[in-house]
Amino acid sequence: MRSRPERIPAHIAIIMDGNGRWAAQRDKPRTYGHEAGVKAVRKVVQATAALGVKYLTLYTFSVENWKRPKLEVSALMSLLARTTIKELSDLIKNDVKLITTGRISGLSAEKRKVINDAVEKTRNNRGLVLNLALNYGGRTEILDAVKAIGNSIKAGMIDVNEIDEQLFSDFLYTANIPDPDLLIRTSGEMRISNFLLWQTSYTELCVIDTLWPDFGEVELYEAILDFQQRERRFGKVSQDDCE
Repeated sequence: MRSRPERIPAHIAIIMDGNGRWAAQRDKPRTYGHEAGVKAVRKVVQATAALGVKYLTLYTFSVENWKRPKLEVSALMSLLARTTIKELSDLIKNDVKLITTGRISGLSAEKRKVINDAVEKTRNNRGLVLNLALNYGGRTEILDAVKAIGNSIKAGMIDVNEIDEQLFSDFLYTANIPDPDLLIRTSGEMRISNFLLWQTSYTELCVIDTLWPDFGEVELYEAILDFQQRERRFGKVSQDDCE
């Protein structure tokens, strides 16, 4: 894997799925699985940073997750805040820059303050960019972009004929982030789950059966090795097909 540094994905996105099933297998509440999932996050952040991955986007909390039982949502929000506070010193020490993607305004003022404080304190870091997708939904993101473009047209800032893929991308939450090269989904579920719908149009997908709390360096390396064997054509034909 390290022998082909040019083939290390610049941006890895992960749908961290399986915490609840992992806990159920152990006759524990779902919150037990979420707590265990934090350890997997720590391992993956350390491993991707060491490999030279530039961006890591984690599907942390979706807009649909608000529909879960109130007790579980409260526990997830508490876990998010506690983990951010606990890990902040290590993020700073390891030069990791924390950013967020999604409707952060939908979080409570207390939780927003914790997240925004960590974002501010790591804003000048130059290593891995750790992007937490919080209160995020792909369709919501696209709708927000359409509304913003419509308002810009109404204000005379944009002509409708100027709209192309690049301009549209500039209005997404991820305007300053390159599209993911590799999307990993744990727990074996074969769906995107409303995650980065626009950005993953040519992303390489890797679905593994491992539940998120059991995901670690080995599983990450295997996904990257598999990625390195693929030919990314972006709609073009391969060199062999041209010969």
